[in-house]
Amino acid sequence: MYAFGLCLDQCYLVPGLAAITALADSLTPRARRDVALRVLTLDLTPSEAVLLSHLARRVGFGSFDLAHRSPLRTARMADSSYISVATYLRFEFTPAFVRRPYLIYLDADTLVRGDLSTPLNDLRLGDVGAVRDEFGPSVGDSHALPGAAERWPHLKGRPYYNAGLLWAHAADLPRVRRGVGHALVRLRRHIHHNDQDALNLWLLHAGRVRSVGPGYNRFELGRFLERGNWARRVVARSPLPDTSAPLIHFVGPEKPWQADCPRTEEVREYRTHLRRTMRHVRALGFAPEQPELR
Repeated sequence: MYAFGLCLDQCYLVPGLAAITALADSLTPRARRDVALRVLTLDLTPSEAVLLSHLARRVGFGSFDLAHRSPLRTARMADSSYISVATYLRFEFTPAFVRRPYLIYLDADTLVRGDLSTPLNDLRLGDVGAVRDEFGPSVGDSHALPGAAERWPHLKGRPYYNAGLLWAHAADLPRVRRGVGHALVRLRRHIHHNDQDALNLWLLHAGRVRSVGPGYNRFELGRFLERGNWARRVVARSPLPDTSAPLIHFVGPEKPWQADCPRTEEVREYRTHLRRTMRHVRALGFAPEQPELR
């Protein structure tokens, strides 16, 4: 009934492999056979595409497809310190490529622990399911959407959503792409967080959102607390790991697959999973480069 969508470039091949096995682990073997996996890329090679396909088959997904796409010509990278323009590929999924009634899109810098399909039960046609951003949950309280709250005061305090996990009817995907494209042309001066700001600009002015519970896109905070206390000031919840969250999102420049990333509890959990993933990969006869993790 639904497909998972990932956007990968060469820098995100290894985390993409880990995301595939985590998604498989979140489902029963029977459910995996009914779920599709769809990948969009800018630059993966044919051999890397074969690796993804073989891994998807090995862990039990019933359908896999990969396509090369280019992002919107109007894509604006206001911040490219650790994110490439491949982030805009999330808007290039089409009904013809998804070939399922629903798409669940997720970023590759995540660790899936539970069933991500439950929010589809409440998703009406025309809605985009999303989770409020933990570091800037409302318009006007972060660096996101610079100048928007001043230009449109009635938007101040409205929900601001993280784009790392999205639920949508496949039939709505062209409308989402058009809306984001419009925001990139008409409202580009209000974009700081790249495609995420473009998505939120469209949602604020024309889109419909089905808010999903915060556990479905829970940020890993420990890495930030290793460097200072600012995360305690902007996040109201306990900074302790949320063991019940269906998904952990490793936002920010330090990623758990990097050897110099702080070894927090959830980073260690991710690395344990990554090692299991690489055993699958080696069993398939592939050996993509990865840092030595201890």
